[in-house]
Amino acid sequence: MMQRFRQILTTLGVSTSHPAAFIMVFVYVAAWLAVSPHSFDWHAVATVATWLMTLIIQRAEHRDTQAIHAKLDELLRAEGHARNELTELDDEEPEVIKERRLQERRAPEHSLQPSAPPS
Repeated sequence: MMQRFRQILTTLGVSTSHPAAFIMVFVYVAAWLAVSPHSFDWHAVATVATWLMTLIIQRAEHRDTQAIHAKLDELLRAEGHARNELTELDDEEPEVIKERRLQERRAPEHSLQPSAPPS
């Protein structure tokens, strides 16, 4: 149950960075104005502005995160000693990524060092 809830939250977070989320807000406002234009006061304008700013911030953060992931993927491909399974972490839930980071921190230091070439 909790795993499914986490997946829904992650999907919702990613969805809010999609341009369709902005369209949904505008459709909501249009419907509000069509049904009850007299109730669309300054409080409503502030609410819509807050939603739009939240979506803008989420979109910018998602773009930055995707750019960082692309750069890290390229570094992992360029480094011959890097482990390819790290590139698959993008698809995991935040709790799984956090646990993986904790495991990496507890791992012996020598496991992170590239092995010396054979003599």
